[in-house]
Amino acid sequence: MQEFAPVAPSRAAATVTFVKRRVRLGLRRSRNSVVQALTITFCAVGAYYFSELVLGHQGPLFAATSAIVALGFTRDPRLRRVLEVGIGCTIGIALGDFLLHWLGSGIWQAALVVFLSLLLARFLDSGAIFTTQLALQSLLVVLLPIPTGGPFSRSIDAVVGGSFALLLTFLIPRDPRREPKDNLKEILGELALVLRECASALSYNDATTAWHALSRARGQQQRIDQMRQGLRGSVEIATLAPRYRRHLQEVEGMAQLMLRVDYAMRSSRILSRRLASVINNASLTDAGTVHLAEVLSQSAAAVDELGAAVSGEHHPGTLAGARDSLADIAMGLHPALLEITQMEGETLVLLFRTLMVDLLEAAGMEPAEARALLPRL
Repeated sequence: MQEFAPVAPSRAAATVTFVKRRVRLGLRRSRNSVVQALTITFCAVGAYYFSELVLGHQGPLFAATSAIVALGFTRDPRLRRVLEVGIGCTIGIALGDFLLHWLGSGIWQAALVVFLSLLLARFLDSGAIFTTQLALQSLLVVLLPIPTGGPFSRSIDAVVGGSFALLLTFLIPRDPRREPKDNLKEILGELALVLRECASALSYNDATTAWHALSRARGQQQRIDQMRQGLRGSVEIATLAPRYRRHLQEVEGMAQLMLRVDYAMRSSRILSRRLASVINNASLTDAGTVHLAEVLSQSAAAVDELGAAVSGEHHPGTLAGARDSLADIAMGLHPALLEITQMEGETLVLLFRTLMVDLLEAAGMEPAEARALLPRL
């Protein structure tokens, strides 16, 4: 019994730590969602009371549900989602009303409605959200009692809910620049950590650290894909919302920057994978190891500077400073200058040159100019 006594407190402590972390993350998500929650609430209640007070519909639940679903918490481009969900809800409710009018209500009618709704949704659009909403709304129409205003009053309620959601998307848009700036800083910070782990792997001759760098770089791809999807929504807002239209060029520039950062992260995966092989095969001289580790550390510092510049933490001139730092590093990327002689080590330098071009383009340099900085091989 004494041998197993310490296990219970350890598990209890781990459980408490897990609960605290979940609570802390939950509170952070709730705090960051206050504005969007208020927007969705206002839109849903407004659509409901508009249908009830202005149109005279009794219990227009579909007006509220259409608005809530259209404005739900998502990283998808908001305008596309609002239109997709709004149209899907409206068509689904209209289809359910039509079939209910001709076939009546019941189990087999509900099954037929869902089947036809799914086929119609797949015919009209390939989006999963569109298909789900169309089928769900048509099913609810068949299962719920017919309102006093007639079956087709629910179709009008769906139009009202979608219209309110679309109107608020234009009138109260989120700042299309804030989230992309935070995302870019976050991803560039992760890229800097990848480069530092590669430098550490060289300094300590540790291939395991290189594999850790590869794992870190691989783990960012899903986040980058989500961020690029969110940037498409930011471009939509900057294009259509009068309040932020003047920032369209800046937002489009951030979308291009995220693309270049995506390329750089992919290049870092190839670099770290090759680095592990180079370390295992002892393909670098001591001098080459020191020089390359120093270059990787300098690159990580320049990437941190780039992240601070794009996030707006410092004066915009910091971007030029990051670009100059990267340019200085690029001009020294030649195997002979780094005292690297073996073929596998030379291949590692060539891979690093590709990564450096991606970083220079992310810092605002033209591709031809970035490649011209690299010393001739």
